[in-house]
This record gives sequence, structure tokens and C-alpha cells, in this order.
Amino acid sequence: MNTNFAFLLFVGALAGAASGYLGSFMVLKRMSLVGDALSHVALPGMAIALMLSVNPILGALLALGLAVIGIWYIGEKSEIYPEALVGIFFTASLAIGILITPEPELLEVLFGNIEKVTGLEGILVIAASLLIFVVTKLISNKLALGIVSEDLAKSEGIKVSRINLIYLLLVGLVIALGVKFLGTLLTGALVIVPAAAAKNLARAIAGYQMLSIVFGILSVVIGIFIATLAGISSGPAVVLVAIGFFVVSYIFKRN
Repeated sequence: MNTNFAFLLFVGALAGAASGYLGSFMVLKRMSLVGDALSHVALPGMAIALMLSVNPILGALLALGLAVIGIWYIGEKSEIYPEALVGIFFTASLAIGILITPEPELLEVLFGNIEKVTGLEGILVIAASLLIFVVTKLISNKLALGIVSEDLAKSEGIKVSRINLIYLLLVGLVIALGVKFLGTLLTGALVIVPAAAAKNLARAIAGYQMLSIVFGILSVVIGIFIATLAGISSGPAVVLVAIGFFVVSYIFKRN
């Protein structure tokens, strides 16, 4: 194993761990479709970045940041469900992104290519993943109480709206980190599927979160190995491994 591949494997594993941790809350909040749809919002941002010869991760970060703030703001000010808002952003972003993404890069943007991840991007993923862990840990108790009952959380003096915004921004960040590995069509799955698999097996919240992290790491590591050996895009390989974990966990749950 060469040094560059080992570094990319470590970077991917860290991103998978951060995705699994955030996903554990997303599944409990019943926002799985939100996480999946948000990944598609990155597409037009990446497309514009490519046309301007700017790093596509920066374009994804900007697009996701604007989308998250927009969804949160409109959700606070209107009676429209967040799922409906994300669906609107999703369809519009996907349509615009496909139209304006340069054709040579379209397949890579949609499905990811680990070979194109640079050292600087890897360092960015490491730093951002650590930030995600720290911030999520700091808000985890408030976030969990809000999941149980927003009214109870508010009665305890928790600013639920602010916590939800921070959480959505973290989701947007982890999705932006994963676009080079999985592509915009599949990145959301890494936030959702490992956590869903963990939920099938876990009996307590601490075990559930730990299993979500472990499944996120294993999905990325095994998926990257398979993609490298088979000469295929890393995105589909990682997601299929994650789905494999979910199927096995579901079988054990049923039995």
C-alpha cells in the first residue's frame, strides 16, 4: 500500500466516521430524506466552481451553506415542512447543476473519484471532520432533547431553532467533504445508511452512535478498496457496502 493511498484511506475513514455520527441524529430526527436531498444541492455550486477554475469543494460548501440557511429560515417563517422545502431545493439544484456542469467532469461530479482528491483537500477533510465531531458533541445533549420534545427543550431554555441551524450546517459541511469521494448523487447515503444499519442492532443511544461511526468507517474503507481493485468509481462501491451492512443488520434484527 503506497503512502498516498493510505492517506486517502485515512481521510475517507474520518469522513465516514463524521457522517455516521451526524447520521445517528438525522435518523432519530426522521430527516433521512433531507440528508439525501441536500447532497444534490452541491451540484450547481461545484459546476460554477469548475467553470471558474476554483476547487469544487469550495463551490459545494457555498451552495450547501446557502441552501441550509435558506431552508432553515423559510422553515422558521412559514408552515411548509422542511422535507418539502428540501425537495424544492433538490429538484431545482439538480436540474440547474446538470445543465451547467462541464460534460467532461459531469460523471466525476455525480459519482466521485477518489484518485482526484488532492493532499490539500485531504487535510481540509481531516480538519473539518474533527470540527464536526467537536461541535456535534457540544450540542448533542441539546439536540437529543429537542428530538424527544421541542417543547420540553424550550422549557429548559434551549434555543432549539439555533441548535437545528447548527446541526443542518454540520450536515451541509460533511456532505461537501464527501462529494469528491462519493459524488453529489450518493454522498447523502453515507450520512443515512450506516446510521440506519446501526439502529437495527443497537439497544442504547451510546452503542447506536458508536455503531453508526463504525459502519461509516467500514463502508468507506471497504468501498475504496473494492473501487481501487475493480477500477470503478468510489461512490457506488462505498454506498453498496453501506447497504450491505444495512441488509445484514436487518436480517439479524429480524431474527
